[in-house]
Amino acid sequence: MIKKILLIEDELNVASFIKKGLDEEGYEVTISHDGESGLAILSENQFDLLILDVILPKMTGLDVCGKIRDSENKQLPILMLTALGTTESVVNGLDSGADDYLTKPFKFSELLAIIRTISRRKGLFEDSEQILSIADMKLNLDAKTVRRANSEITLTPTEYRLLEYFMKNQKKVLSRVDLPENVWNINFDMGTNVVDVYVNYLRNKVDKAFDQKLIHTVIGMGYVMREEN
Repeated sequence: MIKKILLIEDELNVASFIKKGLDEEGYEVTISHDGESGLAILSENQFDLLILDVILPKMTGLDVCGKIRDSENKQLPILMLTALGTTESVVNGLDSGADDYLTKPFKFSELLAIIRTISRRKGLFEDSEQILSIADMKLNLDAKTVRRANSEITLTPTEYRLLEYFMKNQKKVLSRVDLPENVWNINFDMGTNVVDVYVNYLRNKVDKAFDQKLIHTVIGMGYVMREEN
């Protein structure tokens, strides 16, 4: 359950708008206006969610996100706010360790929807079985590790969530709409190719070096994870 939120946002009007709305919804919101002070607050307090702007004084949101993922707070859910919705900006944010992103300007209802889905996701992950497997690949949900043919595969947080969703939905054809809605709980601008970019990233790590391919393209429909007959 998400209760305490840290908001790092340098635009005073935006920060005030977000805090006022979340306060009214019963959340406890702490505000920081730059990356360095935000990290300092985070080091001394426990939060359930970080809402993080990309463009910040002293330290960018991408750098803040990277430092958090290398710290004791590496499991903290991070929602990144960005003024750009291009493929490159989204990929950069997700690669830095963000769980979700929201493009400015946004409706407050959109922010609430993402917070609710992040909260549900946390609960689902906590109740999940420990090991998922297909062919010679195993994903440990507790340790957040992936091994194939006894070799450990290193994934970014976004690649890991994508693989987890594939493995939980083996043999199901997943469309380019299904994937962002269920992996990131957001709707990507379908003018971008973010989904295809991440599927290719994942394929290069879990399929490329192996004879048996597990992630397959279904032309005109999307992707499916299955063992070849």
